[in-house]
Amino acid sequence: MAQLPPGIRFITSFSQDQWYRAFIFSLTFLLYASFHLSRKPISIVKGELHKQCAASHEVELNSYKEYAAQIQPVKKPPNASQCGWEPFDKDNYKQLLGALDYSFLCAYAVGMYISGLIGERLPIRYYLTGGMLGSGLFTAMFGLGYFYNIHNLWFYIMAQIANGLVQTTGWPSVVTCIGNWFGKGRRGLIMGIWNSHTSVGNILGSLIAAYWVSTCWGLSFVVPGVIVAVMGIVCFLFLIEHPKDVSCSSTPSSVKMQHLFSDSENCSLSLNSSTGEGRHGTSAISFLGALRIPGVVEFSFCLLFAKLVSYTFLFWLPLYITNVEHLDAKRAGDLSTLFDVGGIFGGILAGLISDRLEKRASTCGMMLLLAAPTLYMFSAISKMGLEATVVMLLISGALVNGPYALITTAVSADLGTHKSLKGNSRALSTVTAIIDGTGSVGAALGPLLAGLISPSGWNNVFYMLMVADACALLVSLKML
Repeated sequence: MAQLPPGIRFITSFSQDQWYRAFIFSLTFLLYASFHLSRKPISIVKGELHKQCAASHEVELNSYKEYAAQIQPVKKPPNASQCGWEPFDKDNYKQLLGALDYSFLCAYAVGMYISGLIGERLPIRYYLTGGMLGSGLFTAMFGLGYFYNIHNLWFYIMAQIANGLVQTTGWPSVVTCIGNWFGKGRRGLIMGIWNSHTSVGNILGSLIAAYWVSTCWGLSFVVPGVIVAVMGIVCFLFLIEHPKDVSCSSTPSSVKMQHLFSDSENCSLSLNSSTGEGRHGTSAISFLGALRIPGVVEFSFCLLFAKLVSYTFLFWLPLYITNVEHLDAKRAGDLSTLFDVGGIFGGILAGLISDRLEKRASTCGMMLLLAAPTLYMFSAISKMGLEATVVMLLISGALVNGPYALITTAVSADLGTHKSLKGNSRALSTVTAIIDGTGSVGAALGPLLAGLISPSGWNNVFYMLMVADACALLVSLKML
């Protein structure tokens, strides 16, 4: 008998259970990456909604001709001014752009507390699919304002509010699903790698939005909206909520890297109805019951300040680079992706360290302690040239996103499966929603404060971010 080819031997060396875990890991990664992909365009398009008017009339005229030549294939709307898109072409544009961020993030924060409770009581697959289809619709709706020549501020605010509400279906759903499939053994590392979907989504969203931002910024929203909606259909067709739904074991037993997604038992494709009844028969936890779990309140407030810093960068970094480095919107958007590249390494490093130390709070505190002075260095060094900005973007991204990634993934999953719950896995959705919902309050405040403070100077924005990091550090010290 001929020897099997190396590729086939590699494929057959993994059990069916391992393939299921790898599939769910990859699928949930792509699903939530698409959510973040749809959040990023607003930060890229800000530089186009308000263009910096040139000092002299001659420069302004040349700039306008250049811009007109770029968008020749697209008919220029009559109300699009030389300084941007009405109503964002006024002097108070930073406050108006801040209002867009605040509308999305405030709706997201409020909706998150409700979303976790609803998510516990509905099948994850249906709940997540509905949210992704809604998010695709409202993301594209913002971009349609370009094609239909809409200049009413409330149209864009309502699109942001609606999108913020439907996007709350995403995080509790995917964390619950990934928490069901993976045990605690290497949870920090696994979820650190998995949580890079945030940065991958931001990078892809930046590149897609930047591709059209100078020629037809409406497509910067419509294309991501279509992608999210398509991924919603993929979710409906393929997502498996719990290993027991396909008769898989719940906890991987091996700690070897080649068995990262493994368990010694194989899955069966036959659906086990009695197993499903047993799982769904467990009563859902109450909101107050979730708050009584040790560590939920403390980590929630730590995330509030950590997410304030992270989302300020998410929504304002491209505009900051445009102002400081004097780059156009496309180049600033491309450069801003380096912050998310650093975030990928930061999230993985935080998960790996916390697994080795078996101390999540200590890992968060250590990275927060380094983040505050790094932000000060970023504000000073980024004005020295492009090369210095690149280096500081990578370092800042790692230290800012590391604690944020750790709390929203491994910590949330740990607390949602706390021993005090006596095996009630249905609490994971509510716990995740409480932690991320509280964090989202900070995410809403950060960009809003940046919009209010930035007219007095970008240095003041960085001081605000350093104070927020210090507050997150104090909360993490309390948990120690």
